Amino acid sequence: MKKEKPRVAIQGIRASFHEEAAFKYFGENIQTIECNSFKQTFDALEDNKADYVVMAIENSIAGSILPNYSLLLNYNFPVIGEIYLPIQLHLMALPGVAFEQVKYVTSHPIAIRQCVDFFDEYPHLKIVESSDTAACAKRIAEEKLTDTVAIANTLAAKLYGLDIIERRIESNKKNFTRFLILTTHERAARQSSANKASLCFQVSNQVGALAKVLNIFANQGVNMSKIQSMPVLGKRNEYNFYVDIEWEENKHYDSAVKQILKYTHNFNILGEYKRHEDESNLEKSLNIAPAKPERKYISIKKLAK
Repeated sequence: MKKEKPRVAIQGIRASFHEEAAFKYFGENIQTIECNSFKQTFDALEDNKADYVVMAIENSIAGSILPNYSLLLNYNFPVIGEIYLPIQLHLMALPGVAFEQVKYVTSHPIAIRQCVDFFDEYPHLKIVESSDTAACAKRIAEEKLTDTVAIANTLAAKLYGLDIIERRIESNKKNFTRFLILTTHERAARQSSANKASLCFQVSNQVGALAKVLNIFANQGVNMSKIQSMPVLGKRNEYNFYVDIEWEENKHYDSAVKQILKYTHNFNILGEYKRHEDESNLEKSLNIAPAKPERKYISIKKLAK
């Protein structure tokens, strides 16, 4: 019997960084479900139009994507995995277009902010913000724009038939985004190899309440790799704490959870899964060359503003 392709919902269109993250986790033999918003990805999963969701949760430059934490709690779909994706940004145009012809650069505003050093070199370029990196590449291809370049990834250039005229224009070569993988409770099962969990809880508004919880993690040898607070809607001085923890032995994790239940309320385990890899291995995977004193971009005569 032929195995069906997993249906994976992403925010954005094909060849976006979300699809690249999906390929990295599932392999390329998937059916990508394009969605206009993160909420729509969860709705697709809820309505059985998708089997999984791949959702960005934080970026090493832009920080946490706060609205997505609320989606985790509101929909209560379990997290079953994570992926760290190096964000490599390239300048791309229609085949045959010379950089001297370009007047406009279009991309997602976060991608644009990650390339400030490049734009300092070419102040004559006019910036046009858009909702999606891949959509910008697609628009150039469909509308045959010869005066516009897009900032996107190699997937977008390949899918939409564009030439990359300058690679790696991002200012920070160690930039990465963390993505969470979610599915329905029916498809999820606790993994025997799980060594990471995402939790959400509240504590009383008293001196030392949160410290008691954090001390339990420390005493059990459980590492807290992330903490994010979000106000509880409509309740003054009350917060949801989203915490990622990692452990080496399951008994330490189980013991820590049992103990912190005494000091928390509205406690939720958002997911138990295998962590992607540690920071040192991640940096090796980026294959980053030593920093150079000066970055040289496309060599053309600068145009006046």
